Amino acid sequence: MEFKNRVFGCAVVKAINSNYNADFSGQPRTLPDGTVYATDKAYKYTVKNFFRAVYPDETIFYFKSLNENMNPISLDETYVKHFDDYPKDKKTIKQVVAGKLLSCLDIRLFGATFAGKNINISIHGPVQINHGINIWHENNIFSEQITSPFSNKSNDPDAERGMTTIGRQSKLQEGHYLHHFSINPETLTEIKTLAGEEAQTVSPDDIAKLKAAMRQGATFYDSASKAGTDNEILFWVQLNKDSKLILPAFTDLVKTLPEKQEGKTVFDFEKVSQLLSGFSSEIEAIEFYINGQSATATNLPEGCTTFPLFGNNEEEV
Repeated sequence: MEFKNRVFGCAVVKAINSNYNADFSGQPRTLPDGTVYATDKAYKYTVKNFFRAVYPDETIFYFKSLNENMNPISLDETYVKHFDDYPKDKKTIKQVVAGKLLSCLDIRLFGATFAGKNINISIHGPVQINHGINIWHENNIFSEQITSPFSNKSNDPDAERGMTTIGRQSKLQEGHYLHHFSINPETLTEIKTLAGEEAQTVSPDDIAKLKAAMRQGATFYDSASKAGTDNEILFWVQLNKDSKLILPAFTDLVKTLPEKQEGKTVFDFEKVSQLLSGFSSEIEAIEFYINGQSATATNLPEGCTTFPLFGNNEEEV
């Protein structure tokens, strides 16, 4: 069964004294005006990491793998790891490889630019995720010095050995990163034609797994630098199958109130509600998932069903 609805929505990742997405200097990423942001790759990494751990039967192609020497393997080596060697028949190699790639959950959803040995295939993924912008009213970044337990001894035997190595780590005091996303299953039509009718496309089961990962992936991914980074909101607007409606990004429409209520961040969906109010006949469902321990929402659209962010989400809030 094929999933054919188009979807628009947004996901919010909360960071408290954390560094959700650092640049190569170790600082939280910032726009020229000082606003903190995160790349779409950071969010997709949490999703794919969740896929690998929770759905081990699914093939996740674009994820770092190491060889026996603990070095990253190449694109071609990754293909061989999952599917054995490339087909020998040059006439059918593109068809076969395209079909193999579409058997990978991450490629069916996010697409791929595959530049392998003697073959190039571009797959426009149905799921497109924007950079996450911090919609909290502050962008307070702080740094702290840290030390390692080891000497800073250099190759010079006469060098000073009385000090251990000193480093630095930077974190954001509080941030609420909003990623806009859209889903358009029709983008796989061309590659499916190439791969043949037996090739996999996005199914309702794929979408269920995507929702679970988008709700829980950031919280599930636990590391020292990302401690304090958690999923907070998933807002999902699913259109009717025959709808041609195009919605703008929700990045500038969802706001946070400057004051918290009972310690919870308040998300204001007034502008989103105003936008959607004129298109009720085009919309099949509006779903809102929220971490009620840290956040609350106001002015949600009419007809919106609210669920807890974590758990099986069978019961409404």
